[in-house]
Amino acid sequence: MTATYAFHSLDVFTETRFGGNPLAVVLAADGLNTRQMQTIAREFNLSETVFVLPVTQPKADFKVRIFTPEVEMPFAGHPTVGTACLLAELGLAPQGDDVRFVLEENVGLVPVRVRRDAGRAPFGELTTAVLPERGPAPPSKAVLAAMLGLDAADIGDAAFVSCGYPYLLLPLRAPELLAGIALDLPTWREHLAQAWAHHLYVYAQGYEGEIRARMFAPGSGVFEDPATGSAAVALAGRLALDSAIADGLISAVIHQGLEMGRPSVLHIEADRVAGAVTAVRVGGHAVRVLTGTLHV
Repeated sequence: MTATYAFHSLDVFTETRFGGNPLAVVLAADGLNTRQMQTIAREFNLSETVFVLPVTQPKADFKVRIFTPEVEMPFAGHPTVGTACLLAELGLAPQGDDVRFVLEENVGLVPVRVRRDAGRAPFGELTTAVLPERGPAPPSKAVLAAMLGLDAADIGDAAFVSCGYPYLLLPLRAPELLAGIALDLPTWREHLAQAWAHHLYVYAQGYEGEIRARMFAPGSGVFEDPATGSAAVALAGRLALDSAIADGLISAVIHQGLEMGRPSVLHIEADRVAGAVTAVRVGGHAVRVLTGTLHV
């Protein structure tokens, strides 16, 4: 017997359709099992697909499960931001110009906020369920340079960091170097595939105060991602952990996806109080592209 499910697709971290990072969201998905969800995510073949479910924790408003084409994710940024914007736009979440609610994810409870200004796509923001955590020592600069097809002199100090999902964060000397990356999969498999984090987030300081970034995740079936909120909060966490500010706000704007022809803009923030990181956030706009019916 065939069951039907409503779904929507959005472009996240953009206000322009066909930019940003595409996302599929399947509503009222409690009739689907894990195997079916993974199969549907593979069918959509986007970097992530979200399934909205009844909550299992009393403080949550919605439960979501997030899948890449290959694996289920405990947490991911653009699915969280995009789903929050969609639920608000459809009238399923609390209504208003500035609303807050909570998504239950495998990583824990993720507070979200959606702001809506007249004439603009909604702006969603998440606060991570997990504060930044440093991982072990990363591979050497020589190994990372070989992995990226760059010179060791172009590589800054890398670090493993997680705010719910771990990344290897790798700064470059100049933003122009991002376009020259040629990820070498054999080197990635040897040195990163089984490491503390196998996703690689490469970034550089731009010339107008922005950060430019690219993210590679071959281990999750996504060779390159045009906008990665979970990597952005890991970077926000690193910036906050390394900051000399005892009390205050650390913020930045990240531009990602330019090399893929899908420009994306991510706004990151972190709070420090008495020398400790107390909150990390990422936000951006999302625009609905497609509405349909899924037959299972």
